[in-house]
Amino acid sequence: MDEEVIEISDSEREENSSNSEMDVEITAEQPGVVGVDASDAAPEEIVPKDAATIAEEKKKLGNDQYKAQNYQNALKLYTDAISLCPDSAAYYGNRAACYMMLLNYNSALTDARHAIRIDPGFEKAYIRVAKCCLALGDIIGTEQAVKTVAELNSQSTALSGEQSAVQKLRQLEATIQTNYDSKAYRNVVFYLDSALKMAPACLRYRLLKAECLAFLGRCDEALDIAVGVMKLDTTSADAIYVRGLCLYYTDNLDKGILHFERALTLDPDHYKSKQMRSKCKQLKEMKENGNMLFKSGRYREAHVIYTDALKIDEHNKDINSKLLYNRALVNTRIGSLREAVTDCNRVLELNSQYLKALLLRARCYNDLEKFEEAVADYETALQLEKTPEIKRLLREAKFALKKSKRKDYYKILGIGRNASDDEIKKAYRKKALVHHPDRHANSSAEERKEEELKFKEVGEAYAILSDARKKARYDSGQDIEEQEQADFDPNQMFRSFFQFNGNAGGGGRNNSFNFEF
Repeated sequence: MDEEVIEISDSEREENSSNSEMDVEITAEQPGVVGVDASDAAPEEIVPKDAATIAEEKKKLGNDQYKAQNYQNALKLYTDAISLCPDSAAYYGNRAACYMMLLNYNSALTDARHAIRIDPGFEKAYIRVAKCCLALGDIIGTEQAVKTVAELNSQSTALSGEQSAVQKLRQLEATIQTNYDSKAYRNVVFYLDSALKMAPACLRYRLLKAECLAFLGRCDEALDIAVGVMKLDTTSADAIYVRGLCLYYTDNLDKGILHFERALTLDPDHYKSKQMRSKCKQLKEMKENGNMLFKSGRYREAHVIYTDALKIDEHNKDINSKLLYNRALVNTRIGSLREAVTDCNRVLELNSQYLKALLLRARCYNDLEKFEEAVADYETALQLEKTPEIKRLLREAKFALKKSKRKDYYKILGIGRNASDDEIKKAYRKKALVHHPDRHANSSAEERKEEELKFKEVGEAYAILSDARKKARYDSGQDIEEQEQADFDPNQMFRSFFQFNGNAGGGGRNNSFNFEF
């Protein structure tokens, strides 16, 4: 704010014509009188200063300190002057100007209005009222003061800047309200920053910005603003509401409820606090119920509770990420692994550092045999927290990935990993007969090639799984030597199998190799 010219009273302009700086009068010696004893001289007459004179001196010293930008010193001197002459509008006007330089607009406004009550025609006091009202975001107060100044002095241009600013502020308020109603909180913060440049002391704007920052998850910034306002006004229900909001959005539901109740104690009609208290209690109850159902093994009921809880407040990223993680756990228990992955994806969109969700998704990927995705998640988890357990999980995932890139001989034969020797033999018999090249002699060249490849794979599978040593190495993830595979002859395997295990119609070891497709 530009420095105001200090109001100088008329009495200050009058100078004492004779020895104005002397505090007392001195009695002159009588001419012709010689040798008068000092003890016989007439005593000096001390004339005490009246309150008005001392007040003027205090004000003058205050003006000097003001011009030197020593505003705290000036403030004290103006206060002394006011205490001596409380009916001086000029003194209140000067102190108002000093308060404005100290950015204490509420005190400045109080003094300026007091000056007007003493002197209703005091133009500069109205100017200060307008400036203070604008800084405090009081649009109506600013407009009224501007109008009064124009009535007192139609030629005055002292408030042309304030008149323009207050019009812009009105437009900004309408834009802010529209964006707030549509929950475009980023836009609200942007426009409030513009408004606060014109009304830097408006607590209403500051708290509305803090509320929107909390909605956007920027709770630290919101909390700083709320605490700053509470230092100025400990009974601000809006500031306490914003603090409660920050606690709510950081999953401190119990403390949040206490703050909303405190705000309602100060202002029983505080609508937002009523809403948030109700939402807080509802979320707290549903979280506790869902957790209780999960722990008791009632997973499908817990799934319903968590799903309903997620509908309460889409902006509460902290709580929603935990609800989604809990629902993902439920999905793993009921066998819905893909749904569990989807929930973990949403958790990590809200909070990329959520380690538990990352590890759970990796486990689900592993169970879904998406080993590359599992390895990627474990590697990310290891960057977040280097623990022996995560290192072990990563090693196992890499091993599983390596195994997955080999041919799955169990899958080729259509059997489980715990299949017995007899089951392996029966599976080979069935698959070998299905894919034998002679069965597809009349097929197209492309089909014959495909069936030959499958026939070979079936033979490879049986060669490995029917050999206890090779099967053990395969199951443990060890590579089968390429040389062994290169020397493999599927037709020889086929002939040997049916020679020693009988033909398709059954029979013993000594049956001749004779079967039909």
